[in-house]
Amino acid sequence: MLSRTTTPGPAVPSRRTFLVASAGAALALGLATPARAQARPQEKSPFGRYGSPSARLTERTLYVHPGGLGDHTTVQAAVSAASGAGHTLVVAPGTYRETVAVGVDRTEMTWIGASGDPRDVVVVYDHANGTPKPGGGTYGTTGSATTTVQADGFTARSITFANDFLRADHPEITGTQAVAVKVQGDRSAFVGCRFLGHQDTLYADSIALGTFARQYYRDCYVEGDVDFVFAPSTALANPRGYLVTHGRVSSEAPDAYYKLARPWVPGSDTTARPMLTVRDTRLAAGIDAVAPYTDMADAYPWQSQRFAEYRNTGPGAVVSVPENRPQLSDGEAESATREAYLGDWTPWKGC
Repeated sequence: MLSRTTTPGPAVPSRRTFLVASAGAALALGLATPARAQARPQEKSPFGRYGSPSARLTERTLYVHPGGLGDHTTVQAAVSAASGAGHTLVVAPGTYRETVAVGVDRTEMTWIGASGDPRDVVVVYDHANGTPKPGGGTYGTTGSATTTVQADGFTARSITFANDFLRADHPEITGTQAVAVKVQGDRSAFVGCRFLGHQDTLYADSIALGTFARQYYRDCYVEGDVDFVFAPSTALANPRGYLVTHGRVSSEAPDAYYKLARPWVPGSDTTARPMLTVRDTRLAAGIDAVAPYTDMADAYPWQSQRFAEYRNTGPGAVVSVPENRPQLSDGEAESATREAYLGDWTPWKGC
């Protein structure tokens, strides 16, 4: 979605509903990380207030600790052990260098960063689209994801999802999409999380073309440079696409260097009509206020897609060329809310 003007390599189409909400949300390039909270007294348990293997919160709570003080030393081992629905993983501070897949059968799973600070719990790997696979071929954009979530009802709190692939270290690789997390399940919620990478950092998708997946991101931070929130690609039948509300888009790039969005119409579904609404959000000077949208293909101009704004502020939100910045009316804005987008699901009550 948010992108510099440089065109990346081919991407994988997706169909999703995406929502970033609350005043603490951020979509940013190079935005300074908030100051670390004042040091807390040393906890007796690395799992803080969330119990321990000898004092479980519930029988379906599993503990992950890199040094062996939990049930498992890796996140993937804990996911694999959590067969069925409704498991909670409490993850102790540490850097977990691994890829993780949450399959469709691991429904209603929750991951909790034990310290409450997402910088303390980092799940990271460095696959890129063009990284060679051991058995031949390359990983592709989807396969590059450090974490892939396909199950419905997934919640993560206070965790960093990262892909630390660096283009400069691999000049031989031309497919530089490198996903931190790919989310495909319905009713997925991320609260107080960070998503770090360069290209295609956060890949919000669904499990199939005709399946619409609701995803909610609150008090989260997303960092990257090319399409770091994956370019919108909404099925024509889907009345909801991306909604960004009460967020903040910032950048250390030169003024007017970045576009707010560009539409992705995949060859597999040329009827797609990408949808993005950005409202009540501060847009910094790095966003090109004169022409905030750009095309991915001449055949599918952004003007033919479903892009709109409402009551945004900041230098990147100045409307100097009205035809380049479609605005919602007050009446239209009444249906561009998190409640309307998420329907009968209210994740903020449990988050």
